[in-house]
Amino acid sequence: MTNRRRGAAGPLFVAPFLVLFGLLFLAPLGYAAYLSLFQHKLIGGTVFVGLDNYVKAVADPLFLHGVLRVATFFVIQVPVMLLLALLFALALDSGLTRLARVVRLGIFVPYAVPSVVATLMWGFLYGPDYGPFAQLGRIFDLPVPRFLSDSWMLGSIANIVTWEFVGYNMIILYAALRTIPRELYEAAAVDGAGAWRIAWSVKLPALKPALLLTLLFSVIGSFQLFNEPKLLHDLVPTVIDTAYTANFYAYTLAFTGQQVNYAATVSFLLGLVIVIVSYAVMLTANRRRES
Repeated sequence: MTNRRRGAAGPLFVAPFLVLFGLLFLAPLGYAAYLSLFQHKLIGGTVFVGLDNYVKAVADPLFLHGVLRVATFFVIQVPVMLLLALLFALALDSGLTRLARVVRLGIFVPYAVPSVVATLMWGFLYGPDYGPFAQLGRIFDLPVPRFLSDSWMLGSIANIVTWEFVGYNMIILYAALRTIPRELYEAAAVDGAGAWRIAWSVKLPALKPALLLTLLFSVIGSFQLFNEPKLLHDLVPTVIDTAYTANFYAYTLAFTGQQVNYAATVSFLLGLVIVIVSYAVMLTANRRRES
C-alpha cells in the first residue's frame, strides 16, 4: 500500500496543473482552431470552409504588412534593448556603479509600470502640440520633433518598449552573472586578465544561455506587439491604422469587424510565425555553440 500511495502521489500533485492547463490553454486553443475552419456568410450562416481562411490570410496584404512591420521592429529594437540590458548588468556586477541597489531598482522600475500607463506617458511626451519636447522646440526656436509621424512612429514605439523592458532583461542577465563561480574570476586574475578581459572571456560566454532566453522572450513579445500601437492609434489614427501589427489586426477583425472566424485564423498564423522564428533563433544559437 505504501508503494502504491507513493506512486499515486506524483500524478495527484501534477493533476491541478494539468487541469488548469487544459481548461485555460488547450481548450481555448482548440476552440480557436475550430472557429478558424468556419466562415460566417450573409446567405447560409456559418458554414464549414476548411482551410479557405488560411489560404485567404496567407495572401492578405494587411496581415503580411503587419507581420513585416513587427519583424522590422524586432530587428531594430531588440538588439538595442539587449545591448543596454547587458551593459547595465555588467556594470552592476563589476561594482563600478555606486549605489548599485538604487541603480538596479531605478532601471527595473519601468518594467513595473503597466504598458498602458507607459504608452500614455510617452504619448504625452511625444505630443506635437502639448508635449514638452514640442514646447522646448518653440521656446528655443528649434524644429519640433515629429515623433508621431509616419517615418518616426516605429522608432517611437521601439523607444517605449525599450524603456519598459531593459530592466526586466537586465535582471535576468544580472542573476546569471551572480551564478558564475568566483573561482573563475580569481583564476583569470592570477593569469593577469583585467576587468575587460574577464568580461569578454569569462562573463560573456557564461551569459549565452541567459541571452538566448531573453532573445526568445523578445521574439514572442515583438510579434505580439499590441498595447503601444493600439493606444497611439487614438492619437494619430492616420499614421497607425487598425492593421499596423498582426496582433492589432486580429483584434480589429474580432471586436470591430465581428469576423471572429477569420480573426482566429490570423491569430493561428501569427502563432505559427512566432514558433518558426523562435525555432530558427534556437537552431542558430545551438549550431554556433556546437561549432
